[in-house]
This record gives sequence, structure tokens and C-alpha cells, in this order.
Amino acid sequence: MLSRRDVLFAGLAGVFSKTLLAVAPQPRTSVSFAVPAGACDCHVHIFGEPAKYPFFAGRVYTPPPAGVDELLKLHQALHMERVVVVQPSVYGTDNSCTLDAVRQLGSRARGVVVIDDKTPDSALDAMGKVGIRGIRLNLTTAGINDPAVARQRFQSAVERVKGRNWHIQINTQPKVIDAISDLVLASPVTIVVDHFGGPTAASGVNQPGYGALLNLVKTGKAYVKISGAFDLMSKQAPNYPDVMPFAHALIAANSQRILWGTNWPHPDSSAVPGRKNTDNAPPINTDDGQMLNALAVWVPDPAMRRTILVDNPARIYGF
Repeated sequence: MLSRRDVLFAGLAGVFSKTLLAVAPQPRTSVSFAVPAGACDCHVHIFGEPAKYPFFAGRVYTPPPAGVDELLKLHQALHMERVVVVQPSVYGTDNSCTLDAVRQLGSRARGVVVIDDKTPDSALDAMGKVGIRGIRLNLTTAGINDPAVARQRFQSAVERVKGRNWHIQINTQPKVIDAISDLVLASPVTIVVDHFGGPTAASGVNQPGYGALLNLVKTGKAYVKISGAFDLMSKQAPNYPDVMPFAHALIAANSQRILWGTNWPHPDSSAVPGRKNTDNAPPINTDDGQMLNALAVWVPDPAMRRTILVDNPARIYGF
């Protein structure tokens, strides 16, 4: 029989271990609809142990670990069979963690990396064999809002990936998308836009710059991820009614160019008073089951949900 002292120390050990081994968010709500076979979560990040995968010194935030095993647990609950691992800003251009995750996940996974002008073409060739299908311009987290800088970055990215059947993934805001839309329309490379295009939910679909994104989607030059509804746009759970008009507008523009993603493990890159970039930044408390169920409210037609969850990812990522 355990003594009172044993119970006390066991309890303290449990609290201590949970502090050290914080787990990434898992769904609290069960999925309420039939997820089609081959469904894809098109936006996740993997954060490895810092001793093996050191962070970029100039990062904006420091996330806790979130590994492949936890991702697989998430996807078992969400009935997701495929995944796209996106290089997070905290690693800069060191894609080791992302590449190792894609390798570990195997044929069910594809990836998107971050490169610079020092990344040789031979490295891109090797990445393509692993399952990489695009490069990311993370303009928002880098604080790049200058349209001139965005245009230069986009043109440089086009030169690096044209001819590879890759895409350019952009994390930015409507005004920047508007500023580069002429380049996108003339580009031989398709773009994929993160998180609804970065609008402000309260400003509505008619906010400045958003029409340019809708036009790019309509013409087929851009895919858009309807992801990050809770993390980045709205706290009106469970169905995010202020986000629904954006989903409807994008789907109406071109349902063949819409992707869905969780943004797991929901990193918090926001500026928090008193928090240094080296301090631990806990993930945003998000219920991925609730977010997936919102898709069924926004898109009640099962055939359309299959287009978004299965067909479109298979086309752009080559599953």
C-alpha cells in the first residue's frame, strides 16, 4: 500500500513530467461527418527536439516540440490519410526537421521548404525525391509588408522553381497579394496562399486587396488554404460564422483551387509583451475536431468536400 508520502511524490513527478514533456494539441471534439478516403491536411508543422534540430537565432518565437507520433494521433482522430508538412519560420532555411518528418511519414506526406539564394539546385533535386513540392515565402512572420520587397522575393522564387512542377506558397496579407497579382497572373508557377489570404475577419470579404485574391483563384493561378480560422481570424467557435463568407467567396470563385488544413500544432508567433523570442511560446489552444466540423457547416455538399479534401490536394501535391 502506498504511503501518503509516496502519493505526494508521485503526484509531483506527474506534474513535473507534464511540464517537461508538454504534448501538442489533440482534438477534443469528435468528427461529425464522413471524411472521404484520401483526405489531406494541407498545413501542419513539425517541431523537433532543439538538441537535434536547433532553431534559427533570428526566429520570432520558440515553440515546444510537436512530433510525428503526435501528428499521427491527431490524424487518426480526424480521419486524415494524407498530410503536407510546411517548413516553419523558426528553422530558417535549415529544412532538416521538415525533410526528416516527410521521410518518416512516407508516401502519405508531401512537404514545402524554405530556401535562399545559397541553396543549390542539387539540394532542390534531392528534396524533390523526398516529396517536396514547393517553397514557402513566409512574408507575414518575417514582417515583410513592403510590396516592392514582396515582388522581388516572388520573382526570385519563380526563377528557382520554374520547370520543376513545384509551387510557391505565400503567407501574407491581401494588400501584398494585390501588389503582386500581375506577376502571379504572368507567372509560369502556380501559387498557394496560406490561411484564407490573411484577411481581417471583421473587415469582411470586400476589404481592400481581397478582390485580387479572388481573381487569382478564379483564373486558376492560385490555390488558397482555408486554414487557421481559429488561430488567426476568429474566436467565434464552433463554426466561425465571421469566417464563413470568406470560405463561400473563395469556393464560389473556383472550387478546384481550395485546400483545407489544420495549422497544427497551432504555433503562437504573435508579439506578447515581455516574451522574448527565446522564451517558450505555448501553442494556441485550438480544437481541431471542432475546426474540421466547421468545414461541414461551410460546405454541406459531400461531393464538394471531397473536392477540397481529396481531389485538389492530389492535384497540386502529386499524391
